[in-house]
Amino acid sequence: MGDLRSVAGKLLSCGLCLWSGLVVWAGDVSLPRSSPESQGVSSRMVLEFVQAADRQVHSMHSFMLVRNGHVVAEAWWAPESADKPHVLWSLSKSFTATAVGLAVAEGKLSIDDRVSSFFPDSLPPEPSKNLQEMRVRDLLTMTAGHQDEPALGRETDWIRAFLAHPVPHKPGTHFRYNTPATFMQSAIVQKVTGQSVVQYLQPRLFGPLGIEAPRWDTNPQGISLGGYGLYLKTEDVARFGLLYLQRGQWNGQQLIPEDWVRLATSRQTSNGSRPDSDWDQGYGFQFWRCRHNAYRGDGKDGQFCVVLPEHNAVVILTANTGDMQGQLNVVWEHLLPAFHDQPLALDAQNEGKLREFCGSLQAKR
Repeated sequence: MGDLRSVAGKLLSCGLCLWSGLVVWAGDVSLPRSSPESQGVSSRMVLEFVQAADRQVHSMHSFMLVRNGHVVAEAWWAPESADKPHVLWSLSKSFTATAVGLAVAEGKLSIDDRVSSFFPDSLPPEPSKNLQEMRVRDLLTMTAGHQDEPALGRETDWIRAFLAHPVPHKPGTHFRYNTPATFMQSAIVQKVTGQSVVQYLQPRLFGPLGIEAPRWDTNPQGISLGGYGLYLKTEDVARFGLLYLQRGQWNGQQLIPEDWVRLATSRQTSNGSRPDSDWDQGYGFQFWRCRHNAYRGDGKDGQFCVVLPEHNAVVILTANTGDMQGQLNVVWEHLLPAFHDQPLALDAQNEGKLREFCGSLQAKR
């Protein structure tokens, strides 16, 4: 817990338009735009990626590539558009974990606090030893101890239903992807701050990043769903990914403690051993580890915020697909070879083709 304690001391106050050349940051119109080659990215390879995604992913909704802090390519498949918020599904989880990290930094809780300590009046009459030992850390790492996900949807009191669910495994020892565990993080943040997660994040995250009017659905008790229910625009998600790529810094401010970014995006628990699966590379605090030393937040049907520290890049994808691994495979096959360490020579021909093809997607359907 030593490095987490240091988090508190490190928190400071806290259509289609390609390559317009504007250099504007949070609170202004958009992220800076730049040509791919000026940021060391091959327009030809990006074009091959967008074409492959269009052919192979059914169906793509949007794509944005950020390199060196600049948007170098972006596309929306009709009827989606740049100004239309998109459902994030479980990509919402990474935002909820960020709220937990900020609450830790402000001294409102510790990740080693017992979950039961926040809701003593909602515990079953004889809580099991495993339930009593479940920590916030276990919620974050999807190791709460459940064999099956608690079914909360039809309940009126989700907190009580979660705490009543059997906990057969010792918390911290058994990975089980568990959306209700993320809801409980949201409930804990609301308990210790007096604000819903979306309210709590507004001045600390959404506002500084220039994310306007985020929508986050709530449960019958008025608690943000946490594990899903957040709607943001593609560029909003890009800002979030860029913030994590920059280790929590934004416009000279440390919005998220660097220690929290490191812990949240590193491997905290094992979740499999298949080397060819992006779902078996380890799990952090509501972030997945990926192949190619990357990490991501992701959501059902192909919502991705992929951060590539070795390439100083962020890839945002939204979609409605049943093959999320196939969607990531297109990224690895076509985008990874596009990155170069130095700016590239102008490639007006392929840049123009990329611009034209991306523009055509708006009229394709």
